[in-house]
Amino acid sequence: MSARPARLGVGVVGAGRVGAVLGHALRAVGHAVVGASGVSQDSLERIDTLLPGVPVLEVPEVVRRAELVLVTVPDDELEGVVGGLAALGAWQPGQLVLHTSGHHGTAVLAPAAAAGAITLAVHPAMTFTGTSLDLARLEGTSFAVTCAPALEPIGQAIVVEIGGEPVMIDEAQRPLYHAALAHASNHLVVLVAQAAHALAAAGVAEPGRMLDALVHASLDGALRAASTDASGDPAGLPGPGAPGAIAALTGPVSRGDVGTVRGHLEVLAAFGADHQGPDLPASYRTLARAATSRALAAGRLGEAQARDLLDALDALDPEH
Repeated sequence: MSARPARLGVGVVGAGRVGAVLGHALRAVGHAVVGASGVSQDSLERIDTLLPGVPVLEVPEVVRRAELVLVTVPDDELEGVVGGLAALGAWQPGQLVLHTSGHHGTAVLAPAAAAGAITLAVHPAMTFTGTSLDLARLEGTSFAVTCAPALEPIGQAIVVEIGGEPVMIDEAQRPLYHAALAHASNHLVVLVAQAAHALAAAGVAEPGRMLDALVHASLDGALRAASTDASGDPAGLPGPGAPGAIAALTGPVSRGDVGTVRGHLEVLAAFGADHQGPDLPASYRTLARAATSRALAAGRLGEAQARDLLDALDALDPEH
């Protein structure tokens, strides 16, 4: 089986933020986008901007015309779309069917496989805006590829063609993989929003600018630490006590400064009680507990320091 896919007719089912961008990227390396589906005004505008000249078609017609079908619909709609198209007899033997859900593997494509289609799950580990800004970001982005072993060269080649880096993920591990990405990306956004909210309440006119250097440095350090080999872990995997897992941690928890942490909790509780940031105290406590546990496991804190920190966190927790 050739590692380089032939030039294919590509159909985009669901021209959302991901589908239109990937369709453009495949078109840029010589594939022909033969049709795209879109209902919302945003989707139609993305097709017009990123896939000019591509006909907007009903979903079954997109599938009928395509040799490679990108099913880029929301996770919760994927099963219904694939099953509905199978009921219509739309899937074709030998047709490549690729979805971009992070949570699902190829099992959700079983109705297409039953019709003889070749199925792959290929998820870009990147957040999309649905604009041309995303095209440059594809370069070097990791893509989780899940498929039958014989199909790995095809999945890997499609990713490499558009500038990505394929990473094979087992079918059973897709939910854990996706939960990890969502935790890192989505909750980072929430943390920054919470911090910016508190800074604004403290009188900082440009919270984003104040956070810029600090957050970028922290993120850079955390990503470097996450790549550190977790030597000594019995499974050979990063864990709570792995040297690289917590090396980038700084601040009062890592130093065992119980008084400072207690002061943070008090001022954040007052901030939340004013209904300015009711979610912030709980987030701080939860993550401070996690930081304490990891710092203890990594030897950054002694048992007495960790106990004092956890006691302080519990003392000001309304649920305790």
